[in-house]
Formats: sequence, structure tokens, C-alpha cells
Amino acid sequence: MSAEGHDHAMDHEHEHHHKETFITKYIFSTDHKMISKQYLITGIIMGVIGVLMSLLFRMQLAWPEESFKIFNLLLGDKFAPGGVMANDIYLALVTIHGTIMVFFVLTAGLSGTFSNLLIPFQIGARDMASGFMNMVSYWLFFLSAVIMLSSLFVEAGPASSGWTIYPPLSALPQAIPGSGAGMTLWLISMAIFIASSLLGSLNYIVTVINLRTKGMSMTRLPLTIWTFFVTAIIGVVSFPVLLSAALLLIFDRSFGTSFFLSDIYIAGEVLHYQGGSPVLFEHLFWFLGHPEVYIVILPAMGIVSEVLATGSRKPIFGYRAMIMSVLAIAFLSTIVWGHHMFVSGMNPFLGSVFTFTTLLIAIPSAVKAFNWITTLWKGNLQLNPAMLFSIGMVSTFISGGLTGIILGDSTLDINVHDTYFVVAHFHLVMGISALYGMFAGVYHWFPRLYGRMMNKNLGYIHFWVTAICAYGVFFPMHFIGLAGLPRRYYTNTSFPLFDDLQNVNVLITTFALIGGVFQLVFLYNFFSSIFFGKKAVQNPWKSNTLEWTAPVEHIHGNWPGEIPEVHRWPYDYSNPNHDEDFVPQNVPMKPGEEVLHH
Repeated sequence: MSAEGHDHAMDHEHEHHHKETFITKYIFSTDHKMISKQYLITGIIMGVIGVLMSLLFRMQLAWPEESFKIFNLLLGDKFAPGGVMANDIYLALVTIHGTIMVFFVLTAGLSGTFSNLLIPFQIGARDMASGFMNMVSYWLFFLSAVIMLSSLFVEAGPASSGWTIYPPLSALPQAIPGSGAGMTLWLISMAIFIASSLLGSLNYIVTVINLRTKGMSMTRLPLTIWTFFVTAIIGVVSFPVLLSAALLLIFDRSFGTSFFLSDIYIAGEVLHYQGGSPVLFEHLFWFLGHPEVYIVILPAMGIVSEVLATGSRKPIFGYRAMIMSVLAIAFLSTIVWGHHMFVSGMNPFLGSVFTFTTLLIAIPSAVKAFNWITTLWKGNLQLNPAMLFSIGMVSTFISGGLTGIILGDSTLDINVHDTYFVVAHFHLVMGISALYGMFAGVYHWFPRLYGRMMNKNLGYIHFWVTAICAYGVFFPMHFIGLAGLPRRYYTNTSFPLFDDLQNVNVLITTFALIGGVFQLVFLYNFFSSIFFGKKAVQNPWKSNTLEWTAPVEHIHGNWPGEIPEVHRWPYDYSNPNHDEDFVPQNVPMKPGEEVLHH
């Protein structure tokens, strides 16, 4: 097989050398390494915009009715007259911030970047199953990002019904200013995003199943590949449901149907809709929305597993249990969506069923957490920035996950639903944990992406300030949530009940502003290291997986000559039979050497 692959790659390379232009190399590239860079840089740009939006609305919450020049500068006279934020644009900022961070930063930044980079490298393939489909997947993603950003510039403002776009706000163009053209652009953008995601996911699945090198059985795959593979399967199962919800919503908005609308009055006028149900939309949305949480966190879990084993110089603890827990999370994630709807008038019996399945998913999640901690236990820890972010991810995943037990119980959830307690929970367990996984991946595989090293000291500053500020922002939110402060309110000054909590809001915003500004350290480190970083050696972390056996300079086809053959699992660290503390997967077994049980 490898000889065949080799001939094909040589022809491919030959044909590439005299046709390669700037456009074929950097723009319409079919090389998985270049596409992963395109995803990463697009994700970083979208991340900057998403974080900036959150800082704007945090300032509004901390100092309501205050005048800020930056509001007027960024939002204009219409949405910030005299530097005071208008309530319409507040809702729009919250909506677009959520959409950008969940879909365009975490989904694409993690799956798009690292699945593309690592799947061919770590399974020993020349490239993805279909390079063309891979390229189309990225450009659809880019197009959907452009359409989402263009919705910020329409006259009535961008979509304003929350990132969950519940009807009737999203279904009636006349409901609020943000229900107009901005909402239509949101729906078009998401439909294109889903097409991109499906093309990418199908490509990842086929590549993992069909293109593994000789000796690379499924139980020799690194955990990164397992998580990307399972994430792609979840995407193929659940994304089409959101597409159908978006299409039905477009019908309701533009063609007079009533899938999600029933008996509605606006300003005393009776509308002609009947027979639909907004709760149906919630079911369709959360059937994607909950697996989406795992589409975001599973790749981060895979990256963290890989970095922790490499950084503690120990085999990952419970390799097969880790695979089983990923599969269990994937299955259970599709039967827990109802816990988002405990207060929507759903049948209470269904509430108890969804409580049971939600608490059940805590088991495989706990298996992962315990296995990570056991991997670290008594390891020879190499505390580089990637390792610190991985340990940070374990911390936020546990602290955020514990509050999920409260929210997953229908009777407890009713008290804190739609308060800041929910915001604190999902930002820690999904947002921050996934971002930490992404940062760990960037620091760890930067030499593989760009052939240079990032600055370690700047990485330490980035980690410590980010870690302190992340807890500084989201930990106090639990308490204002328990005190009853509702989320998505533009200001809480109308309720004297909440006056005492205003100081906490100021504290949260201060941490958010410091943490936001210090992301500039990461941006400077990332972009300057691409050009001026120290040249990387082939295997800087002394890691076992196949991507470090390829030469530093990028070759179309990844390896010159034959593809390496695999003889062992990817976590052969500190093996007593070998002098070195790592044994790459392509090193043949010694005579009489036993396969490590994992």
C-alpha cells in the first residue's frame, strides 16, 4: 500500500512544483496543512471580534447609562448616541458574541484546525481523503463568517434574539429591530456554516477509516484522532437537524407558514398564524445545541490527553477507558437535550427522564477527569505553556462540570434557570475549557504548523493572567446567579433588589477587561513567532506520534519516500525496555519485547 501511495505522491509533488502559484499555495490550497492554518487564522480573527463584543457589553453591565467614547466609536450614533449604549444593540452584541464563539471560534478553531492538521499526520496518510472537498469546506466556512459579520452593518442591526434564536422573536420580522434583515443574514450564514461542517466531517470520517498506514489499528490511534473522529460523527448526526430548523424558520419569516408560530398579537393586532409551536423549535435547536457542546469540548479533550501524556512523560492512564468514555459521551449527548427546556412547559415526566440521562453523562466525563489526574500523578512534568493550559483545562472542566449537576436536575434548575448561574456554568465547562484546549494545541503543534517555536516566557504570562482572569470573571457569576440576577438584561438598575450586586458586576468586568487585553500577548507571540520564532527541531517535545517523524519543512504528501509503518501504541513513554523515555510509534519492537497493555 505504501509503495502505491509513494508513487502517487511523487507524481503529485512533481506536478505541483512547476504549477504552484501564490493562489494555489496559500488561497485555494488542497493541502491539509495549509487549510488548517487558514482555519486557525480565521478562527483567531473571529475570536478577537467575539471577545471585543463581550468586553463592550460587560462595560455596559458594570457601568449602565455611562457614556464611553469607545461605544460611540465602534457602534456609531444610532446604537450609542452620546456614547451611551442603546438597549437594542446590547441584545445584538450578546447574540453575535455567542454565535461567533460557539460556531466560528470553538467549532471551527478546534475541529477545523486540528482535525485538518493532525488526522493525516497522525494516522500516516499523505493528505485528506478529498483535498478538494476539504478546500470547499474551508471556503464555505469563510463565506458564512463574512455573511455573519456583514449582518453587523445592516440598518436595523444584527440578529438580537440570543444565539439560540428562539421564535417568535426570530420568526416575526416586525417583532424587534434585530428581527429584520440581520436575522435573515444570521440564518443564511448558519445554513452555509452547516454545509461546511458536514463536508469537513464526512472527509474526516472517511480519512480515519480508509487511509490509516500499515500497522495503525484503531487501538493504536492517538486519543486526538479518536476525539476528532467521534466529533465528526456527532456533527453528521446532529447538524442537519439545525439546518431543518433554520429552513423552517425562514419559511415562517418569509413565506407565511406557521411551524413555530401560534395565536400571536403584536401591538393589539391579531396575526393570522395558528397551529405552530415555539417549543418545537426548542426541541430541534437543542437536538443540535447539546451535541454541539461536545463537538466543541471533545477535540479539546483529545488535545489535552495528548499533551498531558507527552508533558508528564507517562503513558496515558486508561487508554481504552478513555475511548469508551468518548463513545459514551457521543451517544449520551444526543439524548439529553431536554434539560435546556425544563422551564418551557414540557411534560414534567419528560423532565425526570432528561434529568436521569443528564446525570448519566457525568460518568464518562468523570472517567476522563480521573484519568487525566492519574496520568499527571508522579509524572516527570514538563511545565511548558501547552502543559499548563492542559492542566488548566482539567481544572475548569471539573469546576464547571460540578455546577452542571445542579442544572441537570429539573427541580433545582427551575430556581437558577436563565440567571447568571447558567452563564457561569457553560462558560467554564465549554467556553474556557475548550479555549484552553485550543491554546494548548496551538502552543504544542506550532512547530509542526510553522517550523518555529513560540516564545515560552510570553506563553507563561499569557497562561497565568488568562487563568486568574477566567476564574475572576466566571466564579463570582455563580453567586449573583444564586441571588437571582437574570441573564441578558441590558441593565439591572430598574430592580432595587439587585443594587447590592452591582459591585460584583464591576469586579467581573474588571477581570474581563484585564484578561481581554492580555490576549494581545498571545496574538503578538503567535504572529511574531511565525516570522521570527526560533527554528524548530523535528521533534521538540520528544513525542511518539507520527506527525513528528515528518521533516520540519512542509512537503506535499507529508513524508519523502515511504510512509512510516506503525509497530506500537502512541503512549510508549518511560518504557523500561528502552534507554530513551519515549519510543515513537514507527520504532519496531525489540526481540522478546512485550506489547504494553493498555
